[in-house]
Amino acid sequence: MNDTRQANQNDNAGGRPVTDDISTTPGAAQPQPRWQPIGAVDRRVVGVLAEKAKTTPDAYPLSLNAIRNACNQKSNRCPLMTLDLEEIQESLERLRLLGAIGVVEGYGRVPKFRHYLYEWLSVDKIELAVMAELLLRGAQTEGELRGRTARMEPVADLAALRPVLATLKSKGLLISLTPEGRGHVVTHALYEPGELDDTGANAPRRQAVEPPPGQIADAAPPAMAAPLAKPEATETLGRDIAELRSQVAQLRSDTDDLIDRHRRFEDELRKLKDALGG
Repeated sequence: MNDTRQANQNDNAGGRPVTDDISTTPGAAQPQPRWQPIGAVDRRVVGVLAEKAKTTPDAYPLSLNAIRNACNQKSNRCPLMTLDLEEIQESLERLRLLGAIGVVEGYGRVPKFRHYLYEWLSVDKIELAVMAELLLRGAQTEGELRGRTARMEPVADLAALRPVLATLKSKGLLISLTPEGRGHVVTHALYEPGELDDTGANAPRRQAVEPPPGQIADAAPPAMAAPLAKPEATETLGRDIAELRSQVAQLRSDTDDLIDRHRRFEDELRKLKDALGG
């Protein structure tokens, strides 16, 4: 795993930290994407690298331990995973061979890793933020995705998100799981063949529950049914719920970042004590 790119070596030569990759400038020739379907563990690992590059750039690129901790987070992850270091190492090697990630030198004896997803997927910054959230959490409604993406890149509202989703769909990176409109559910296209059906990710997230045929006659008559909420009130409530979900997701992300920083501080303090003989 010693294929460190010359550009990264040049960045590190001056002691400058490697931050998130720079997306291609508007109007520039777009590189041909090199992406292909990858397994669940690889999606989690590369999604973590993309996420942390944006949310904690001062701690990026990531060490093997940092990647494992981020993969096994209890928030902003679906499904939850408990990956060990060997599984992470094997995933990093697969992703390295695919050109999706690389090793960065210049950080002492501990190897660190970064993603090359801008080139690998041929996306810009906001598109990568959307893809990172889909890789980390799978299928989501547009409202959920907007709130979660906004913690990485600014996305004002659904009107700002939808052109991004359309572009990703045109690149073959995004799949609609339900008809467009209210409650539109999307996911990424990096699932391995047959995996989408096996995981049930292509099933609508919200389905109407129909009574069994034998119970239809026992249903309450229309006059007894509860009045339906006005469309305006329903839409407002939906926006409020989406905003609350966004705020909770941001708080969880901030908490996880603080925990990661505290853990790194403790590691550095312990190393300093060992170096001082204390």
